[in-house]
Amino acid sequence: MKKVVISEFMDEAAVEGLRADHNVVYDPTLVDDDTRLLAELADADAIIVRNRTQVRGAVLAGAPALRAVGRLGVGLDNIDLDACKAAGISVHPASGANDLSVAEYVITTAALLLRQAYLGFDRMIAGEWPRQDMSGGELSGKTLGLAGFGSIARETAGLARGLGMSIAAMDPFVPEGDAAWEGVTRHEDLASLAAGCDVLSLHVPLTDGTRNMAGADIFAAMKSDAVIINAARGGVVDETALARALLEGQIAGAALDVFAKEPLTAEDAAKFKACRNLVLTPHIAGVTVESNTRVSALTAQNVRKALLG
Repeated sequence: MKKVVISEFMDEAAVEGLRADHNVVYDPTLVDDDTRLLAELADADAIIVRNRTQVRGAVLAGAPALRAVGRLGVGLDNIDLDACKAAGISVHPASGANDLSVAEYVITTAALLLRQAYLGFDRMIAGEWPRQDMSGGELSGKTLGLAGFGSIARETAGLARGLGMSIAAMDPFVPEGDAAWEGVTRHEDLASLAAGCDVLSLHVPLTDGTRNMAGADIFAAMKSDAVIINAARGGVVDETALARALLEGQIAGAALDVFAKEPLTAEDAAKFKACRNLVLTPHIAGVTVESNTRVSALTAQNVRKALLG
């Protein structure tokens, strides 16, 4: 039987399915225990991870039999793709399985930030009645700007259209003549996109070219009543510059589901303490009960096929 190590949380039904014909080591705490993780990987044929397990360096060196990496999600910046390729290790993201979850997160959060009606719990409990401050605006008639126009961004665009939003986007990797641009205002750069939208949502991988791409210049270009959402990758937003833009009123709100350093610590979060109309969530935009089932099932299927090959 082939050995599969699962170092982060996965749907139990998918785990049990793998156990039917594989030796499965499932322990979501392995991601935080390097010694135990390396010990389990010494004779492993496959590893299944989310975004925190770093499949590189010592992990790859300590897994000489490794043949496949299953990714419970789509971002691959925690996996050394070049090293895997050189070692003949196949990498399998769960492409498409959590698109809807992320899209719903973006639309829900955009509505929350624009409406400004759902973040006043403390004020209401204190006896205030801030009707004017919390009335906010609607999604309908607003422009959603998508930085990156892949499958998740397109799913988001579809939901937004149903709510009466206009769509603008930029993506140098989607050819100008692609049918996906129909009904979408195409921008060549992020500054231009940011200047013309009411909601700016980021949908790009973390690369040398995208690191801190949403920084002080982009926040300065945005309208003062616009909001930004990052449910893509940590490090794409300059967090210090974002906190400053919020505090100085350059933009009206923001939501971060991903961070340059995860998990986010109290020390790292301190810069946001005085910010208002800010939503912080622990990298769960793509994780719902339903998407976890889909992602886990697809990943199990991908790994099973890879080990048969």
